[in-house]
Amino acid sequence: MAMRAEDLEALLREAFADADITIQDLAGDGDHYKAVIRAEAFAGKTRVAQHQMVYAALKGRMGGELHALALDTAPKAKV
Repeated sequence: MAMRAEDLEALLREAFADADITIQDLAGDGDHYKAVIRAEAFAGKTRVAQHQMVYAALKGRMGGELHALALDTAPKAKV
């Protein structure tokens, strides 16, 4: 079963409430997404650590409901 973009975004917002999040369905199949996430929680973290935080937020759904997720993560810009 594929994951809806809305469900993916909800999981990410639960973990990164302050984040700017954009979800793009890359193949139109609900299985291949790109997520652009700008979150204060990423400040001072390596790219690998940022991605690990995202995978943790997905609560084991990577590889199951969600087949592929391209990530573009960075700390949220200070305004």
